Amino acid sequence: MSARSGSGISAPLPSIKRVAQGLLLLTLMPTAVADDKLYIFTENYPPYNTSTTGEGFAHSAEDITGICTGMVKEMMARVDYDYVMKMRDWSLAYNWVQGRENHGLFCTARTDEREDEFQWVGPLAPIKWTLFASPDSDIEIETLEDAKQYKIAGYKGDVMSDYLASEGFEVIMSVSGEQNPRRLTLGQADLWVTDGLVGPLVAEEEHGITGLKPVLVFRETPMYLAVSNETAPGIVQDLQRGLDEARESGALDSIIRRYQP
Repeated sequence: MSARSGSGISAPLPSIKRVAQGLLLLTLMPTAVADDKLYIFTENYPPYNTSTTGEGFAHSAEDITGICTGMVKEMMARVDYDYVMKMRDWSLAYNWVQGRENHGLFCTARTDEREDEFQWVGPLAPIKWTLFASPDSDIEIETLEDAKQYKIAGYKGDVMSDYLASEGFEVIMSVSGEQNPRRLTLGQADLWVTDGLVGPLVAEEEHGITGLKPVLVFRETPMYLAVSNETAPGIVQDLQRGLDEARESGALDSIIRRYQP
């Protein structure tokens, strides 16, 4: 039976040709919508990032708030990218983001050691590296070197904790920093290294502990959105532009004022 008779295996050739042409067009079409969705991670680090549910994790942007979170949302409102925002443990998120296209992590301290590990969008808000003692402590120190005689509570992947450990301090590491105020009051640690705003807030909200003593502020570091090196530089430039526009509009200053005592 001939191919022209309208039946038999050879009959659908025109349809096959049209399908092939359609598939070719699909492969040539831009995939910006699918490929340019951004996956942005953060940690529970109030008042910079915190979940509205009271949990230490969150699965959507609607459940995450805070100083840096508000800044990132203002940035994203000014660029043309879909995004997913999730809250996870810091060390898990830090490792997950590296090596994955269109992934980012905030608020990340930008240090010399981390400089080549990411592309950077910022600055967002600064953190003050602070050593806290329990409310009834009589510890007094004038320099960071004075703290080497004490046990210091920290947590894995935290830039302040890692720095002290690298400098020979005795740092008791945990997965997160939420239990560290209790370590002070229980005598498991003498000092706690954390941000100057974070320490008192976590102590009171998580454990009802007030009156933590800030014994030393030894550094201030700007925080950024750290974007994986696998992400296209053009996307990073767009994000920086969005953040710059948010700053120029006054939106970032307005966020900071809402959280100031």
